[in-house]
Amino acid sequence: MTRFALTVEYDGRPFMGWQRQDHGPSVQQAIEEAIQGITAQEVRVHTAGRTDAGVHALAMRAHFDIETRLNAFRLMEGINAKLRPQPVAILACEEVGEEWHARFSCIGRRYVYKITNRRAPLALDIGKSWLIVRPLDVEAMHHAAQILVGQHDFTTFRSVHCQAKSPVKSIDQISVTRFGEEIEVEVAARSFLHHQVRSIVGCLGLVGEGKWSDKDLNDALEAKNREALGHNAPPDGLYFVEALYSASDTE
Repeated sequence: MTRFALTVEYDGRPFMGWQRQDHGPSVQQAIEEAIQGITAQEVRVHTAGRTDAGVHALAMRAHFDIETRLNAFRLMEGINAKLRPQPVAILACEEVGEEWHARFSCIGRRYVYKITNRRAPLALDIGKSWLIVRPLDVEAMHHAAQILVGQHDFTTFRSVHCQAKSPVKSIDQISVTRFGEEIEVEVAARSFLHHQVRSIVGCLGLVGEGKWSDKDLNDALEAKNREALGHNAPPDGLYFVEALYSASDTE
């Protein structure tokens, strides 16, 4: 049995999310069917994170096992050929040890949420950014975001459908940065709750518009109640950016 690690880029708009669904297409299904088309073997692709419908990835990490020994580069080329014209691309493929696991070996994950702050509607970035027309105070957003850094009970910021055993998570870093009319909210942590990043960004948007203060955000956190959430941002602007592993894991 040979284990291959993948780095995957995808546009989440046509999919119901990463995970296989009975009611629509998924990224996982697309990749598994592509691999099966090459190897004639049924495979299960495991991933570092399960993105929701409409959420994108710049470098999702995943792995699968096959019984055949194949050249990693040729396998990558073959999978990409089978995936066309779906908006999914394998950026890298490498053989790894059987102890390496895309999810369980991961020691950190990073997301970026993209906001377009202008009055004009989106033309090129429909479904790829959250349009907020009202001017946003990025400095206020960044300052408020630091309230959420560290270990907290994030019940307010988790979906009611979240299957995590505990709402307690540790956020390593949050930054809010403006690049002209584009704003990026970057969030890094070992792991995340379902909708956690979207919920955080939604509330930071309220801060940026002047509708919420630092105290309002802190009160929402301390409430430990989903009903205290100010707003859940749409999936459009959310990107899985990076999964981190120990250097020795892939050796």
